[in-house]
Amino acid sequence: MLPWLLLLICALPCEPAGISDVSLKTRPPGGWVMEGDKLVLICSVDRVTGNITYFWYRGALGFQLETKTQPSLTAEFEISDMKQSDADQYYCAANDGHDPIPSELVSIHVRVPVSRPVLTFGDSGTQAVLGDLVELHCKALRGSPPIFYQFYHESIILGNSSAPSGGGASFNFSLTAEHSGNFSCEASNGQGAQRSEVVALNLTGLTGWLLGCLSLITMALIFCYWLKRKIGRQSEDPVRSPPQTVLQGSTYPKPPDSRQPEPLYENVNVVSGNEVYSLVYHTPQVLEPAAAQHVRTHGVSESFQVSSGLYSKPRINIAHMDYEDAM
Repeated sequence: MLPWLLLLICALPCEPAGISDVSLKTRPPGGWVMEGDKLVLICSVDRVTGNITYFWYRGALGFQLETKTQPSLTAEFEISDMKQSDADQYYCAANDGHDPIPSELVSIHVRVPVSRPVLTFGDSGTQAVLGDLVELHCKALRGSPPIFYQFYHESIILGNSSAPSGGGASFNFSLTAEHSGNFSCEASNGQGAQRSEVVALNLTGLTGWLLGCLSLITMALIFCYWLKRKIGRQSEDPVRSPPQTVLQGSTYPKPPDSRQPEPLYENVNVVSGNEVYSLVYHTPQVLEPAAAQHVRTHGVSESFQVSSGLYSKPRINIAHMDYEDAM
């Protein structure tokens, strides 16, 4: 009995042993793959005792993807066009005729390059007033996080922001007159950068300020032109534009009643310069020769009759004439 037991114990190690270890590796390594690229799942065993059947599964619940049987230590399964929806956990299993042995779970990450971002303004929109706090919001609709954003005014970087979990990011700044022009933003997640379309910001405050300045300048020019013309008219030579002589008819009294005796002339007025105008009343009576001589001796040489009065223009200077003698 004992020899047979010894023979049985010695015979057990002599029988070929089955596989004991199964592992899963990826290409590219690390479980990271770009969207649209190829992913290779490599399943390996520690030994071969004949034909090995390999299985590939997706998810913890084990959705079977592929099965291969071959007498080799490794087998490969390829996914040619990875999509973002293919990011999941994968594992494989190997069976050499006994119970299948699974590998550990391997997480596969699909990196998605950022799409072209969209730049928008906050509540102010593309119409803003000088001094406003303006919000620039940049968002890439697709792209694996984290995403890094940069904001530009023309070709100058205004600032940057990041979205660790994906989505968009914002940048705020106080609007000045120097910020007139075009704005854009750029998104990147390490898989290439994308630039947004250019968006123009209209500064209504700047437009109003310019119009106000133009209005003030126009008013100032008009005022200067008016003032210059006024001064020019006042500085004209009085000899070239002498004042017009106007008879002051309203100061002369009405002709006296012809029935009452009146003096020959009265109310001597200086109208302009050295000219003297006298109002002489005419009565239907014959002047004595002495009175006529008295009139001629005082320089009255020209006369004419208007209605009931005579206007005469002396030819002598009033400065050399005795007012009492004239009366």
